[in-house]
Amino acid sequence: MKKPELLAPAGSFEKAKIAFLYGADAVYCGTSSLSLRTRADMENDDLIETIKYAHSIGKRVYVTINIFAWDEKYEEIIEMAKTLNEIKPDAVIVADGGVMEIMKQYAPNVEIHVSTQANIVSLHAANFWYKNGGKRMILARELNKEQIKYIMENKPEDMEVEMFIHGAICFSYSGRCFLSDFLSGRSANLGSCSQSCRWSYNLYAEEKNTPGEFMPIETNEYGTSIFSSKDLCLINEIPEIVDMGIDSLKIEGRLKTEYYIASVVSVYRAAIDDYIKNPKQYDGEKYLKELEKVKTRGLTTFYFNDRNNKDIQEYGGRQYNEMYEFGGKVVKYNPEKTVVEIRNRLQVGDEMELLIPNNFEPVKFKIENLWDAESNEEVNHVSPGVKGQQILLHIPVKCEKDWILRRVK
Repeated sequence: MKKPELLAPAGSFEKAKIAFLYGADAVYCGTSSLSLRTRADMENDDLIETIKYAHSIGKRVYVTINIFAWDEKYEEIIEMAKTLNEIKPDAVIVADGGVMEIMKQYAPNVEIHVSTQANIVSLHAANFWYKNGGKRMILARELNKEQIKYIMENKPEDMEVEMFIHGAICFSYSGRCFLSDFLSGRSANLGSCSQSCRWSYNLYAEEKNTPGEFMPIETNEYGTSIFSSKDLCLINEIPEIVDMGIDSLKIEGRLKTEYYIASVVSVYRAAIDDYIKNPKQYDGEKYLKELEKVKTRGLTTFYFNDRNNKDIQEYGGRQYNEMYEFGGKVVKYNPEKTVVEIRNRLQVGDEMELLIPNNFEPVKFKIENLWDAESNEEVNHVSPGVKGQQILLHIPVKCEKDWILRRVK
């Protein structure tokens, strides 16, 4: 049985390190306004550092240049292609045929992966991109398992296939959205999505007999969120996906926190490894319970199991699973007083969970004492005031730098 690659998002070098620490085999990241998450793009120096670090520990880095580019963008794309040819990421992710041609010409040493934005919904589409230079196909999220199986059974042997298994789902077909540009002047296809599909909308009906007069259509106190999708979660489907022979399983979330990345990656790492080791004893529900500790918009299998699945929308615009939050990150372990960089308010008596790499079950403990990191004076509580603020607390097990702490609210 082939073990698939676990591919995680990395909006920064620090997030890439967390992803690798908690079990990702590879990360994908953006660069300089040429990907679909411009707020999560890396500068070249960070990108170079990420690639060097990844390769030093036997991991991989894929760079996204998956915008649909206007002609005026191509000068920048050519320069970036030249840079990528020098710094040697493991692949570049593209969605636009013009961008692919530039990569082939100016970055011939870099493998090409075809983005989900290219709407690969058939074997024919996959073969088209493959014949034009694509090594890996990132399937559209709209496919169900029968369609994915058909592609896997009939594709060229050396064509790789990647699919999303967790994270946000765009309202539009594989993310090709014009709503954000229309409503806010920010193009999702150029990386500046304002997430208009997640706003709360009020619908109005115009009465036939009274033109110009509109009556509100009210669903509940939140209004009517007619677009917003729940988050994809295929943790229970891992056995089927692995058995299909998919090459890479992808987690969405380059704008997410280090806490989110650590939490989700560690669960899928354990799930994949446990299934490979002992397929008959796979229990998706125990992994799902851990994933449900991370804030989501609700979870759905989308169309994977059923093309007619209606349980994919979140009509209230609400967030779920708000019982936990990012507590902090270990800076330096000490048996008595461990230095922790805090991310939310902590106080004596708080219930905490330490996320341990290579073990998806966290260590639970209660904060008995807190000390100010500068004065060493004992305090009752602390709130983050500046970036990088630190506190001292006792953690009952030996831990290492960058391990993540979760607070039970």
